[in-house]
Amino acid sequence: MTTIREKGYSHWDGTLVQRRFPWWPITRTGILLTFRKKQFKFFFSLAFLPAVVFLAGIYISERLQDFKFMFKGSEQILNINPGFFKSYFTNDGLLFMMVMLLVFSGAGLISDDLKHNALQIYFARPLGKKDYFLGKASVIAFFILLLTLVPGILFIIFKLIFSGSFKILVQYPWLILSVIGYSGLLTVFFAFYTLLLSALSKNRRYVTILIFAVYIFSDVLYGISSGIFHSPFVALLSLKGNLQQAGAVLFGQKLPYGYPGYMSFLVLGAICALSAIVLHRRIRGVEVIR
Repeated sequence: MTTIREKGYSHWDGTLVQRRFPWWPITRTGILLTFRKKQFKFFFSLAFLPAVVFLAGIYISERLQDFKFMFKGSEQILNINPGFFKSYFTNDGLLFMMVMLLVFSGAGLISDDLKHNALQIYFARPLGKKDYFLGKASVIAFFILLLTLVPGILFIIFKLIFSGSFKILVQYPWLILSVIGYSGLLTVFFAFYTLLLSALSKNRRYVTILIFAVYIFSDVLYGISSGIFHSPFVALLSLKGNLQQAGAVLFGQKLPYGYPGYMSFLVLGAICALSAIVLHRRIRGVEVIR
């Protein structure tokens, strides 16, 4: 009689290689997949239009004698100071384009993994929750920083080149820190905001609608509440309003809404904290024991 033996589990005696940035493949794949989506390249290029306009403004501000016919009596608009930078970072058009990019780049970051039960595969690499989150959040950070930090630094550099002096940095030595700080704020908030909504459903289309609708509805809700209660504090209901209020604080400008600026930071921080809690519960997998 021939004995039939089943082959059981063979223990692996190899050594796991510790990589410095184990989350990078997730980020790289997420960025590449985003660029392959239809119409994304069009919206991506369109998102840089405000930066081009503001950069042109910096050039014109140093050549006003050649453009007096265009800005007669309104030269103050081209006064390059922290208010100029605040106008770029917090203008409605730029914030809206950021949300549109989030729709393309972030809607499926977690929802697709939940739909295809891919978390087990991620955590079998081995990969921890922290690495998974960093990989997904870095996809958002890549696009947000391209629209905020990169143009902000270029504005300063080109201002120095066009003016031929360091006057702007002498007058506003904290300007670079404001650019970095607000770019970081937008990046962190939008990363948590997008991943939170992406983790709520396995349906990418539903998440796409949520990313866009929550941002717009919060502003609509503010408008309705403002007409009813006539209180500046209802602006706390608007995501856009809180981001603009925080931007005014960081750039040292007059607050657009009549309530203390720190309250907007508290609201944005609370949303990020809520996102972290939800993501911790939604992202589950069997982590490899080393």
